[in-house]
Amino acid sequence: MTGFDDPLVVRTPGDREIVLSRVFDAAAPLVFAAFTRPELLVRWYGARGWRLVECEVDLRIGGRWRFVSQGPDDARMVQSGVYRRIEPPGRLVCTELFDDQSYPGETLVSHEFTELIGRTTVTTTLRYATGEGRDAVLRYPMTRGVTESFTRLAELLHGTATTRGEAP
Repeated sequence: MTGFDDPLVVRTPGDREIVLSRVFDAAAPLVFAAFTRPELLVRWYGARGWRLVECEVDLRIGGRWRFVSQGPDDARMVQSGVYRRIEPPGRLVCTELFDDQSYPGETLVSHEFTELIGRTTVTTTLRYATGEGRDAVLRYPMTRGVTESFTRLAELLHGTATTRGEAP
């Protein structure tokens, strides 16, 4: 089993939340590093056809992050936020706001990294400011984009874990 095709599980437990989860064949410290280190983020973050062209991470409580993605036809997407909780390798919480966001308010993003026998489940909870914001996001092709991005992450983790056996 390669883990490259593990399914993304999507749930909507409340009127303002989306919960995404996926299992990766890598230890939690390596997966946590992939979510927090710019040199790794630029290698996997984004749907097919999109890539990070700017990636700023100030990994401390109150520190800011900012991603600029470039996609087909030179489309650009800018998202940023502030880190609220950092508990390596188990938890990362931050805010998220897109420059051209079509729904109101910041989103609270919580990533949980749970390792069991060398495999890590990433559970991401997105809590939107309003139910309308959550519903707007559900109408976007977000699930496809996250699935494609996580497939790239699985491939990166596989290559990193087998060549180095540790967090890069």
